Amino acid sequence: MIDFAYPWLLLLLLLVPLIAYYCVFRQKQPSVTVSTVEPFATVRAARRPGFPLSCMLLALCVLIVALARPRAGNEKFLIRSQGIDIVLAIDLSGSMASYDVPRNITSGRDLVNAIEGGQLKNRLEVAKEEIAKFIAERPNDRIGLIGFADVAYNLAPPTLDHSWLLAHLANLKPGILGEMTGIASPIGTGVSRLRNSDAPRRVLVLFTDGSNTARNSLTPEQAAELAKKFDIIIHTVGIGSSNAFAIDRGQIFQVEDQFDEKLLRSLAEITAGKYFRAADADGMKQVMDEINQLEKTTVEQPRYMEYREYAPQLALAALALLVLAFLAQSTWKLRLP
Repeated sequence: MIDFAYPWLLLLLLLVPLIAYYCVFRQKQPSVTVSTVEPFATVRAARRPGFPLSCMLLALCVLIVALARPRAGNEKFLIRSQGIDIVLAIDLSGSMASYDVPRNITSGRDLVNAIEGGQLKNRLEVAKEEIAKFIAERPNDRIGLIGFADVAYNLAPPTLDHSWLLAHLANLKPGILGEMTGIASPIGTGVSRLRNSDAPRRVLVLFTDGSNTARNSLTPEQAAELAKKFDIIIHTVGIGSSNAFAIDRGQIFQVEDQFDEKLLRSLAEITAGKYFRAADADGMKQVMDEINQLEKTTVEQPRYMEYREYAPQLALAALALLVLAFLAQSTWKLRLP
């Protein structure tokens, strides 16, 4: 888009027709003193603007336009983002291999077919899939990863290298850290990772399908109080439904809903966080969407304009026209009085 820095200067163009009228019709023409003008009585003075005058008038127009500073502007936005530091603590106990089965699957054969066909995934695979989407939607946040069962293991510190983070997430398997579930340990590990962060908001999201069965020097509530001390928000996600099954050595058996909802609510409330329930794949998707909306990244978009100036080129064009007018008056348009 082209505009002018000083558009009011374009009003000077109104003077150009007046100057042309004066030069053609009012300005006295060169003359010599003669004894009589009878020989010239039938000669009419030419009123057409000559080539040099046309060049000078055009140069004047171009110079006025140059003074108005025509320019082409490109509007741009400089995006500054202030991300959040988030640590995701994922339960890797053996129970995360269970399947939360939809009500439309009513037989063991249907269950096996759904698992073998990829329509039904275990709890950990469902969580990993939705967590991967969550990570992809937050490119400006440093995100870390903790796995826990009997003990907590720091898989990845908060990082902006999300490709590396997703590679670690993809390798997680149920049971690789034991069969029990320790809730205090991942909270303590998350606090140690977030306590010195300079981010404006620090968040720990804990995913589990079990109650606190592993011993630790701190209780889960004490670990949550420690998180509160360092202004770390804890969101808790209880995974699992009452219609869950596991497969062991080819045998299908039902598993009970094991997570401690009262404890998970308490941990979230201590740190002003929220508790979520993810009964199945659809529930997990909804939970991650809610957390994504809840934890907003601050983004500023200062606007600025980048201009390309045309005044220098126009000034050179006006100078060239003046030089051409001078050369014409001095050579092929030379006229003696």
